[in-house]
Amino acid sequence: MTATPSEQQLRNAVLEALIKGGLLLLLVYVCYLIFSPFLALMLWALVMAITLHPSHQKLSRRLGNRQGLAATLMVLLGVLLLLVPSALLVGSMADTLKDVATGSWQVPAPSAKVAEWPLVGDKLYGFWQQAANDLPSLLQQKAPELGSILKTLLSTAASMGGSLLSFLLSFVIAGIMLAFSAPGAAAMGRIADRLLDPVRGPGFIQLSSRTIQAVAMGILGVAVIQALLIGLLMMLAGVPLAGMLALLVLILGIAQIPASLVTLPVILWLWMGGEHGTLSAVIFTVLLLVGGMVDNVLKPMMLGRGVEAPMPVVLLGALGGMVNGGILGMFLGATLLAMGYQLFMNWVDQPAPQPAKIDSSTTQG
Repeated sequence: MTATPSEQQLRNAVLEALIKGGLLLLLVYVCYLIFSPFLALMLWALVMAITLHPSHQKLSRRLGNRQGLAATLMVLLGVLLLLVPSALLVGSMADTLKDVATGSWQVPAPSAKVAEWPLVGDKLYGFWQQAANDLPSLLQQKAPELGSILKTLLSTAASMGGSLLSFLLSFVIAGIMLAFSAPGAAAMGRIADRLLDPVRGPGFIQLSSRTIQAVAMGILGVAVIQALLIGLLMMLAGVPLAGMLALLVLILGIAQIPASLVTLPVILWLWMGGEHGTLSAVIFTVLLLVGGMVDNVLKPMMLGRGVEAPMPVVLLGALGGMVNGGILGMFLGATLLAMGYQLFMNWVDQPAPQPAKIDSSTTQG
């Protein structure tokens, strides 16, 4: 049976559409392969640029609306603030691990009160006393167990150095984005208008930027503030390895795990293992307890500020995104869930279509 001219024309049109669609998908896939090595770097730069955009605009207005100069100053200040403390922290960790490995690190002698701890007091006191008296022999005895731990810690310190360099590079790229923020914002506006419509597009651009800023301030910002506060208190209290413990508080804060996992053992050390008097132990105990709970006060204030989506939606999106995609997924998860919530609520608020009325006169006729 031969096809009619109209059927043949339809087949040719379908085949042509399939070929064009396949070539377009192939082009998208090849572009993704080319861009994929830089995807995480560019997403981090975009997140930082959106987070710093309000501060950049304020600085730019004070400098006579010079966008490039304001972005350059912010990048230089940010690199200085990030590089110096991070380099000192990584160097301190490396020196501490090196001292532990060579046996030159001195362990303070335990207090006699440690032996009174229930269940583990005697064993812990003996182990601590041996480490204070003869650390090299203890390291030699525990070499199989400690070797893997030290290798893990050293690899962690090395990966932190690599992550720091990637973060600094992302920060420089974010500065370039800030310098050209006006044409970039216009381009994103045209994309949103094309994907949605000129009415809803600007609203979703604003929702995305505000959600990213809220997550940056409400999760990362609060975690940094809490880690700095607790780290400073531990340094004033003379707690050993205060820098590494502060880094652990930062990681726990980002992962939304209570900082009390660090502060409570430190408080126990103040009372049982340290050389503090009763008054100083009470003062540091109160301050560390407050520092461990400061995120409960700051997070509700900063996480949902300026975002139309409720704070629990943003928090759930951030946590779910972090589970699936790490810290970067935290921003993407919060933004996507907030946009999905907004789309759903816009659909809910639309009036339901009314059923068509039937004219009774026409039916009777």
